[in-house]
Amino acid sequence: MTLGDFLKHICSGGSLDTPEICQFMDKMSDEARRITFEINNAYHTQEELRVLMSRLLDKPVDSTFKIFPPFYTDFGKNITIGRNVFINACCHFQDHGGITLGDGCLIGHNVVFATLNHGIAPDDRASMYPAPIRLGKNVWVGSNSTILRGVTIGDNAIIAAGSVVTKDVAGNTIVGGVPAKSIKKRFSDETISSLLSIQWWNWSKEKISKNIKAIQAGKIDELQ
Repeated sequence: MTLGDFLKHICSGGSLDTPEICQFMDKMSDEARRITFEINNAYHTQEELRVLMSRLLDKPVDSTFKIFPPFYTDFGKNITIGRNVFINACCHFQDHGGITLGDGCLIGHNVVFATLNHGIAPDDRASMYPAPIRLGKNVWVGSNSTILRGVTIGDNAIIAAGSVVTKDVAGNTIVGGVPAKSIKKRFSDETISSLLSIQWWNWSKEKISKNIKAIQAGKIDELQ
């Protein structure tokens, strides 16, 4: 089985239970652990970490990406990371089903992304069922949170620390708890509409830095 074959099978929604698939997953786990051991067991500059993460993901990460090791994954080849993304220490990415982090995402300490689940029936317990996790732009996931398979989190949402997210989260919403429930919206509908229309996440790094306080406060009239 090739990586392309495996990813195609994942996209079809098929279970991961054949000897061929299990053998391939073991092989990829070995490769991922070799690279994560290299990431986690010595000091590296951010530039060096981006090179190592590019090897792990098998595709380039953006020059704006930043990570604090240690970092853990048992696959690594189905992670997509946007611009200006930060991953804090001790995060676990079970990415067989696919994990996408949009531009500007902030991932706190000890966050778990779990894209696999086992069958519920005892005779199906060994089977694994994948589904993707997708984070939009500027999502902040608080420390010690767990995001489960099949969840989509909309742009600008905030996941409170210690949450377990089992269902989709609307954009510009703050959720928290076990299971996570809506707490409030970050801004009024009018402000949300304005922030979406200007697409500030596509601005230059310099312009974002200049306006970040106004963006975070939803003060559209103070943007420069």
